[in-house]
Amino acid sequence: MAGKEDTRCILVTGGAGFIGSALVRHIMANTADRVVNVDCLTYAGNLESLPDIADGPRYHFEREDIRDRGAMDRVLARHRPDAIMHLAAESHVDRSIDGPAAFIDTNINGTHILLEATRSYWQELSPESKAAFRFHHVSTDEVYGDLGDDGALFTESTAYAPSSPYSASKAASDHLVRAWQRTFGLPTLISNCSNNYGPYQFPEKLIPLVILKAIRGETLPVYGDGKQVRDWLHVEDHARALYRVLCSGQVGETYNIGGHNEISNIDVVRSICDLLDELSPGSPIRPHAELIRFVSDRPGHDRRYAIDAGKVERELGWVPEETFGTGLRRTVQWYLDNPQWWQRVLSGDYRLGRQGQH
Repeated sequence: MAGKEDTRCILVTGGAGFIGSALVRHIMANTADRVVNVDCLTYAGNLESLPDIADGPRYHFEREDIRDRGAMDRVLARHRPDAIMHLAAESHVDRSIDGPAAFIDTNINGTHILLEATRSYWQELSPESKAAFRFHHVSTDEVYGDLGDDGALFTESTAYAPSSPYSASKAASDHLVRAWQRTFGLPTLISNCSNNYGPYQFPEKLIPLVILKAIRGETLPVYGDGKQVRDWLHVEDHARALYRVLCSGQVGETYNIGGHNEISNIDVVRSICDLLDELSPGSPIRPHAELIRFVSDRPGHDRRYAIDAGKVERELGWVPEETFGTGLRRTVQWYLDNPQWWQRVLSGDYRLGRQGQH
């Protein structure tokens, strides 16, 4: 995908979010590509997750909403990207249960509007640029629904059976992307990932929530019996995989990305407690596991997810570098070392000063 001066311009939607910011950091640190970060900065969007990037000549931030067709047309015309990596989404299952409408609006309507803006832009490109262009849609393994305990894995051909408003909205957006490729020829790629964790994750998700509550000596709530199993993927491994899919993936294909780390929620929580006992020996809370409390399960809670990442490994040569043990240790240490980041998130101060940011 050659672009201006043999580098590409990659437009990343949701580039101030958890996975999006990891992707932007990866591209900026490891490639010569330019990045246009399009993010409307909802509660989970945090430009402080992109330290030392904002002033670089290869990076540009656009505070825009993917649901605004006029804004998307203007951004595409202004920056002329060679590729789009679409990560902007509402992504928290609990929030989708409390208020599904935002998930329908952003994940379905927003993806539709972005696809249409992209199609109009793509159709006007030169034949060479049109052939090289890619639209990479980043999705989740939750679209596949629930797995039993028989050792089966999600593959790219697993039937969709979403359980929550969040996963249903992501399933719908996946279908839209495939339809725009089949009907209009838009050169799309889709990837579906397992649970991500790592630095700069908004503390509503399990791992940062438990780390920060444990640091502060608060109760650690665990849904149900805590035996729900997830496949955990370090966000930096995911960022590497996403870039590999963009560069080497085949148009129209789907790639499952997982970390080969099937672990129950209660074991994740206990592992965090053990690491905090070790890494913060001066803490007055010891052992941290005494903070664990089981609470009522959430509605529609899937029991097990597990990704078969064989396709992306065989065809594109990507394998995760982090085990869950190494990745979780790095993650816990990062939160211990960076209280200024998460304290500003918890206080809401990270949302100050956003007006006029472009």
